[in-house]
Amino acid sequence: MAKGRRKSTKRRTDGFRPLRWLRRWVLRLFLGFAVFVLLAVIGYRLLNPPTTYYMQQEKWRLGQVDHQWVPLDAVAPVMARSVVAAEDANFCNHWGFDMSAIRNAIADGGNRGASTLSQQVVKNVYLWHGRSWPRKALEAAITPLVEAVWPKRRIIEVYLNVAEFDEGIFGVEAAARHYFGIGPEALSPVQAARLAAVLPNPKERNAAKPSSWLRKRAAGIMDGAATIRRDGRADCFE
Repeated sequence: MAKGRRKSTKRRTDGFRPLRWLRRWVLRLFLGFAVFVLLAVIGYRLLNPPTTYYMQQEKWRLGQVDHQWVPLDAVAPVMARSVVAAEDANFCNHWGFDMSAIRNAIADGGNRGASTLSQQVVKNVYLWHGRSWPRKALEAAITPLVEAVWPKRRIIEVYLNVAEFDEGIFGVEAAARHYFGIGPEALSPVQAARLAAVLPNPKERNAAKPSSWLRKRAAGIMDGAATIRRDGRADCFE
C-alpha cells in the first residue's frame, strides 16, 4: 500500500512542469489585462472619464484643481479646429499614428514632437506622464484600439476635457472661464488659438497675457484652423 502511494506521488511530481505552468499563468494574465483594457476603452467611449491619474497627482500637490466636463456640442467649433491645427493637422487622415510626422521627427533628430491627439488622449486618460519605454509601449498598444472603438469626434471631445491649460486648470470649460471669463461656447478664433498655443507647455504660457512669441504662434494656429476647415481635414469631427 505504501509502495503504491509512493508511485502515485512520483507520477504527480513528474507531471508538474514549471515552465508550462508559468507560460499558462503569463497567458492568463496577458488575456486578463487585454480584456480589462478593452472594457476600459469601450467604457470611456460611452462614459465621461471623471478624472485622470495626472489630475489626481496635481490635486494632491495643489490641494484642488478646476475641472468640469462639457460636451463638444457646447464648445465653439473653432476650438476643436484650433487644437487639431496646433497639435495634429492630419488627425482625420491617420489611424492613431502620423507616420509622416514620425519620419519628419526622426529626420529632425528627434527635436520635434510627433505625438497625435489620439496618443495624447491615451496618455492622459489611461496612463501616466513622463518618458519611459513601458509607458510608450502601452500607449502604442492602446492607441489603435481607441481609434478603432471611438469616433474621431469623441477623441477630440475627451482631449479638450482632460488637457491641462494652466496649473490646476483642466479642460476647455475651466480654461475659457479662467483666462477669458466666458464659457467655451463663446470662444472667438483668437481666444481658441491662444488656448491651443499654451497646450504644449501650459505651466509657462498664458493665454490671457500672451508673449510676443505666443501671439505669433496663435496667429499661425488661426490660419491653420481656417485651412483645415477649407480643405476638409476637419470633416471627421464636425
